[in-house]
Amino acid sequence: MESLSLMDTWPVDNAAVAVIAKDGSVLGTRGDQDRQFALASVTKLLSASAILLAVEEGALELDDPAGPEGSTIRHLLAHASGLDFSEDVVRGRPGQRRIYSNLGIDVLAETFTERAEMPFEDYLREGLLEPLGMHSTKLMGSPAAGGVSTAADLSRFAAELQNPKLLHPETIAQATQVVFPGIDGVLPGYGRQRPNDWGLGFEIKDSKTPHWTGHTNSPQTFGHFGQAGTFLWVDPVAGLACVGLADKNFGEWSAEAWPPFSDAVLAEHASQHG
Repeated sequence: MESLSLMDTWPVDNAAVAVIAKDGSVLGTRGDQDRQFALASVTKLLSASAILLAVEEGALELDDPAGPEGSTIRHLLAHASGLDFSEDVVRGRPGQRRIYSNLGIDVLAETFTERAEMPFEDYLREGLLEPLGMHSTKLMGSPAAGGVSTAADLSRFAAELQNPKLLHPETIAQATQVVFPGIDGVLPGYGRQRPNDWGLGFEIKDSKTPHWTGHTNSPQTFGHFGQAGTFLWVDPVAGLACVGLADKNFGEWSAEAWPPFSDAVLAEHASQHG
């Protein structure tokens, strides 16, 4: 895909990108697909998927109590538990505000470990990563932001999100719909959003502007970006997913570079596939 050459303009030392079709085929790549990058918050997509798998297997229920009083697994996945970003402080009642919380994802993992009597890191690896062939992906620290992976591995994950074979398709459909609709909050790097829509671990674009995805990405686009300079989005309307990994932290460069890159990918795909 010619559009991927835009990656060469990014002010980074190393980057890798990939575009994945709805059927799981890789339509184009650029950069070293096997180079490991720190994922930062893109890790949340992997951790959330492992929790959803645990729900499918009966180890947890979405409405099980977890986190602050009145909060559940569902609240924690949707950043609606009221927990602070990183401090063990409750900033609001469950379901009232979208308070983006690394701590909430860590609490989810701890809750799983307590109830399943199995380290979350082991379950993530054995339940999700190994079955998907993601052998270069590791959790090295927080389940919220401690992942390391490659573009090749994340392409496998993006294929699963579009055409689930490990998780149930209904699980992915539920996880990528807005949970607790209509609540406001801050999208890190982009300020207050009214509303700040989120699914079960997956950020949903909806009407947010500005946004880290392309201007032409559909409102149904879901995914995540990471402070490490990483992103993964799936646009179900376009039937396409895109992975971007870089070794320079998110900032003005990425806020300027990513949307036109995504728009170019979408335009090229549309021109070729109508």
